[in-house]
Amino acid sequence: MTGSLSMIFIDQTVVSVALPVMQRDLGVSQSGLQWIVNAYVLALASTVALGGKLGDSLGRVRAFITGVILFAIASTICGFAPNQMILIAARVFQGVAAGLMIPASAAIVVDSFDIHERGKAMAIYVGVAQAFLAIGPLLGGALTEYLSWRWVFWINIPVGIVAIVLTYLSKPLQTISEKQKVDLRYALMLILGLVGLVVGIQQGHTFGWTSYLTLGLIFGGLLMLTLFAYIQTKSEKPLIQFRLFDDPAFTADTILLFCIQFAMISIIVFGAIYLQDILHFTPLEAGFALMPIIISVVVMSQVSGRLLDRVGVRIPALFGTVLIAAGFLGQAPFLERAEFLWILPGMILLGLGIGLVMVATNTDALNRAPSQYRAQASGVVQTIRQMGATIGLASIGGLVTTVLALETDEIIDKSDGQEIIQALLSKAELGQTDAIKEHMTNYPAVLSQFHLSLSKSIAAGYYFAGAVSVLAFFVALFLMSSGKQYEDH
Repeated sequence: MTGSLSMIFIDQTVVSVALPVMQRDLGVSQSGLQWIVNAYVLALASTVALGGKLGDSLGRVRAFITGVILFAIASTICGFAPNQMILIAARVFQGVAAGLMIPASAAIVVDSFDIHERGKAMAIYVGVAQAFLAIGPLLGGALTEYLSWRWVFWINIPVGIVAIVLTYLSKPLQTISEKQKVDLRYALMLILGLVGLVVGIQQGHTFGWTSYLTLGLIFGGLLMLTLFAYIQTKSEKPLIQFRLFDDPAFTADTILLFCIQFAMISIIVFGAIYLQDILHFTPLEAGFALMPIIISVVVMSQVSGRLLDRVGVRIPALFGTVLIAAGFLGQAPFLERAEFLWILPGMILLGLGIGLVMVATNTDALNRAPSQYRAQASGVVQTIRQMGATIGLASIGGLVTTVLALETDEIIDKSDGQEIIQALLSKAELGQTDAIKEHMTNYPAVLSQFHLSLSKSIAAGYYFAGAVSVLAFFVALFLMSSGKQYEDH
């Protein structure tokens, strides 16, 4: 299970390092580069709840193995893609397959252990997944540099084969709830609602936040999701079991996971940008620089699982959110120093907090679902997590871009050189720093000011992420209660 999950989470970050090479090789446009990343996460977020329903109806082992096979096929197509359209379509295919794998695998793990051992089991399961999420850029850099960007996808094929073989050898419990028909109309409503909302938020900066297209996508998505929720509450056999939210602790678990995933995306994306563009690390060096976070996540995941088994979810959730907030707020003031050692303590605190919160809340949420609804519960949890990541990337990215634009305008106002002004106006965007450097080689003072502006903009994103983490703390403080946990397995 952990091996298969590693494929899923690696593919959220591994591609980022290989994007420049893909762009040159396939002639990918700037918007195409964004969709190579976004298509996967969006497809995953849109279909993971449906995957949970199918896992409960068809059998979790069957659903899991089917997902692994489809993921391997999609990865093969990605590796052989001759152009950006086929690559983006195959990335959507990957996301759908991942949406089938995640809820089934999590439910299989929970079903296979006694309630007093689930925390320890999920610690390994989630800890490995989070580690591979962070390892993605390092692995992508190594594969791209020494083999080809296509191996970023082909590496999933042997991992998938091993996952299938180990699943058959381990003979996990095959749990099937009452046979139910999955109404694809409602699944389509959910998918359209999520896609509309996410595309509107992600592309709002491009379309214009007040444009009819942006507002139409966002409000249309929200309307579709509201209608979906209303219909589901009236259904005897819903796609999503909204009765799960009757438990305040389950609700708190999902809100915490949304908030933490919302905040965590900033360190994965903008932390990597900072390391490469401000500290001038190579992709491989940036991957190694993120290792303190990886190690902290893995170590604290084990502690979190044992704490959950002994004292429940509230204590690890509270301490974890404090550590995450301290990690972001502790790093932000020192980003302008452009020295790695000054941000290292904050990175370690982040890893410790993420490991502490993720395992405890994810396991607790599944513990609060009856066995027959556990895959659905996992689907709900993962949908909310992925939505947190998607909306977090869009929101924090919009803030960082806005602050950078304001800081750049200030530099332009103080500058007399028309060439400098033109260069900054045309190239001052995230992901375009190399182009700025080319224009600014003869103006080191202006280039230094731009680097400072970029540091300030990323710091603004960290402050925002820290504020969201503080919100998560109060959610854990006031909403979490003992509730009911199910012993069945």
